[in-house]
Amino acid sequence: MKPLNQWHPGPLAGLFTDIDDTLTTDGAITADALAALGDLKAAGLHLIAITGRPVGWSAPFAAAWPVDAIVAENGAVALLPENTDKNGPKRPPDVRRQLQKLYQQNAATRARQYARMQEVLAAIEAQVPGARRAQDSAGRECDIAIDHSEFTHLPQDAIDACVAMMHAAGMNASVSSIHINGWYGSHDKLGGARWIVRELFGRDLDAEQERWVYVGDSTNDERMFEHFTHSVGVANIARFLPQLKHPPRYVTQGERGAGFAELARAILNKNRL
Repeated sequence: MKPLNQWHPGPLAGLFTDIDDTLTTDGAITADALAALGDLKAAGLHLIAITGRPVGWSAPFAAAWPVDAIVAENGAVALLPENTDKNGPKRPPDVRRQLQKLYQQNAATRARQYARMQEVLAAIEAQVPGARRAQDSAGRECDIAIDHSEFTHLPQDAIDACVAMMHAAGMNASVSSIHINGWYGSHDKLGGARWIVRELFGRDLDAEQERWVYVGDSTNDERMFEHFTHSVGVANIARFLPQLKHPPRYVTQGERGAGFAELARAILNKNRL
């Protein structure tokens, strides 16, 4: 990873960001990170948050933050504020907005998979010592999550056991800075990014990926780090570096929300928009 002061992007179209421990610090967005979102939006960038968090948990933030969308549950579902369209915001970003919900899978598929995922979740809780479903599970529609670092602590062998049980059930699995997520389907953060750019702007992300930035902090961001030329880790990515085959190309000095604000300043100071 190179320090952020060695980053020299060309003109940028937008930024994708993880939420937990990238935008947030100790579970909440800080004033500097929220102001950074507003400054980037005012400068003309598209802003899309992509998270493993559930759609129910994400809804208040999609309504309040100056973002074009939040893609939740690792690419399965998107929340679009009513003032978002191909021509940009229609009204000030500090006004709470109504939300539209888009899914990658149809209702019948989601219902069938949801029932099976609840069986897997119960089995993990019964068989892996200390494993407990994430406290935000009530808001999940397309995945399941086990808490490993938010309100409880699981050792690495227990995390590995949870992932193994998800895989044995035919699920995808990823580990964020706080949760172990499992789901059925071909979507992930990168697939969700491609999907929402196509749905929202009618554009091909791969054809213009040099104009987009991704910032994250953990192992479930690895495909994004690998894919994007402009991939950035906030400094707390250091915790996960031993597990990453593809780390971000650049790293901030600051951790979490302070690191995000640092990235925003770097983008704005380069005046490349």
